[in-house]
Amino acid sequence: MSVKQRERFTIRYGTGGGQHVHCLPALGRPGAAAHGTVLLVHGGYWRAQFDAGLMEPLAAEFQRRGWQVGNVEYRRHGNGGGWPETIEDVRAAVRAITGTPWCRAAPGPVVGVGHSVGGQLALLAASGLDAVVALAPVTDTARTFHERLGEDAAAEFFGAGPRELPEQYADSSPVRQLPLGIPALVVHGANDARVPVSHSLDYVRAARSAGDRITLLEPADLGHLAAISPTAGHWDAVLTWLGSLADGKAPNKSWAWARATPAISPWTSRNAFLASGAFQPSGRYSNGRLGSR
Repeated sequence: MSVKQRERFTIRYGTGGGQHVHCLPALGRPGAAAHGTVLLVHGGYWRAQFDAGLMEPLAAEFQRRGWQVGNVEYRRHGNGGGWPETIEDVRAAVRAITGTPWCRAAPGPVVGVGHSVGGQLALLAASGLDAVVALAPVTDTARTFHERLGEDAAAEFFGAGPRELPEQYADSSPVRQLPLGIPALVVHGANDARVPVSHSLDYVRAARSAGDRITLLEPADLGHLAAISPTAGHWDAVLTWLGSLADGKAPNKSWAWARATPAISPWTSRNAFLASGAFQPSGRYSNGRLGSR
């Protein structure tokens, strides 16, 4: 392992102050390669006062569990962000990281893990990733606008509503950009007061209808910010799901998909996956057991 792989360093993917990724080495695996690379994308309803520091406790936990981490910063409302600048930043960050020897040295997948609007951005950057974990994600910005979520965050960020800006709202809504084309895990608390879980239920339903392999983990008691707490109870299931990707296997049938073809890996290319028709999603994990909806 090179010195750079063992140390923290920062990659700048643009000239702006908010265009960088803090790269952190995997820990707890002396002499072994990282399981893979996790790219963390923070939330905060697109507002500049919320930054990548939100994800630092989670970054440390992923390091401890043997994953190398890129903690992504991007421009937001108030510091040069907007649409499409914000998603262009995240996509540029993904390209910058995946093009490094640091990332290529880890044999496992590159997984985007995003929270709230970070979940939105990770889902929209899926073409550069092997899998996505979306934590209480914003999946429909028009609905976010109409429901006035985040103290009218969508109106503030976009500057107008979906009637005036139909293309921007469609382009920024993961539910309008399906199929995703890669495996995804959505984690959303049933009692989330900042982004209602109904948004994720509708997204998962639409993604499955589009042919995507997607699992929903719906804890009964998981507040919005608790979704990124490394001590919250859902992480064992999330890490099991991630571990199956790192092992080159589909997650266990009992809580993921109804059937799988072993010849297709979890990071099969988008076109190969869509052409295969091999995966049929089945249920969701809720309150510790699998259910259907």
